[in-house]
Amino acid sequence: MVSERGLEVLRVIVEDYVATREPVGSKSIVERHGFGVSAATIRNDMAILEDEGLIAAPHTSSGRIPTDKGYRAFVDQLAALRPLSSAQRQAIESFMGQALDLDDVLSRTVRLLSQLTNQVAVIQVPVMSPTRVRHVEVLALGPARAMTVLIADGGRVDQRLIDLGAPVDEQLLAGLGARLNATVQGRTLDEAANALGAFCSAIAPSSAERALAEQLAAALTDQIRGERQDRLVLAGTANLARTEPDFPGSITPVLEAIEEQVVLLRLFREMELDAHGVAVRIGRENASAGLAETSVLAGEYTTSGGASRVGVLGPTRMDYSTNIAAVRAVARYLSKLLGERA
Repeated sequence: MVSERGLEVLRVIVEDYVATREPVGSKSIVERHGFGVSAATIRNDMAILEDEGLIAAPHTSSGRIPTDKGYRAFVDQLAALRPLSSAQRQAIESFMGQALDLDDVLSRTVRLLSQLTNQVAVIQVPVMSPTRVRHVEVLALGPARAMTVLIADGGRVDQRLIDLGAPVDEQLLAGLGARLNATVQGRTLDEAANALGAFCSAIAPSSAERALAEQLAAALTDQIRGERQDRLVLAGTANLARTEPDFPGSITPVLEAIEEQVVLLRLFREMELDAHGVAVRIGRENASAGLAETSVLAGEYTTSGGASRVGVLGPTRMDYSTNIAAVRAVARYLSKLLGERA
């Protein structure tokens, strides 16, 4: 049974190891933290912590480092989060408040969260329900190139370059663009996708107009499908390179999870929020996802389409209290900002 002092010893071991990446010994605990007891007493507390699997010795005659179980106990015992400074809170409001549209909001969110935590920041793209098409535009970029622009609810903009294969009359292209916009404007994504197929079918099969319409409709359909996909926006992957020594096995599974996204999306869906409004999965708790040396923190933000997740991932040796506070603050401000834009 771990005593209250033993839990305090665990806390300082976690905090010192996170700060220094060096194993923590009883002598340094006594000298730096003033427990008012001898080093021998602290060693007894550490022995109990080790018996409970909360700390471990990485080398013979070394200090101790937290285990995954130790980090979990530390996180579960957090009575208070380290508050963000007023400057950090102002930075969140100022930086995110300048966003122009939804894509910019998401990009700014992950960049800011990565800077606040020094971890990889991840945000789940919200599904605005029911999402509708605001506007479609077709732009000529040259004799045989065009761009389709899809603008959906929330200000989300998606662009697609098309190689038309042969020179096309710009007036024909502009006319088709106007008709496509009239066909899908104001419709939900599902309705718009169906309407595009019907639009092409109504044009004479052998005409040059039909071939061009099918090219444009195919691009727009792909863009619409992209709007409906559950996906992530990330920033700060370079932070993993700085913490590579914290992945004694291999950093490769983490990089693969970031690239494929499916693993992280599944983790986000599975994680349950705690009393602080943040979900935390540590080390071996992520083994089924191939991320046994990684911790994932996630908060929740809300939009008109429901709840989505935002968070960070990195090595188990991370500043949990600061990172949890940052994730929670960003999630709350994101809900407020997107609520105002709805």
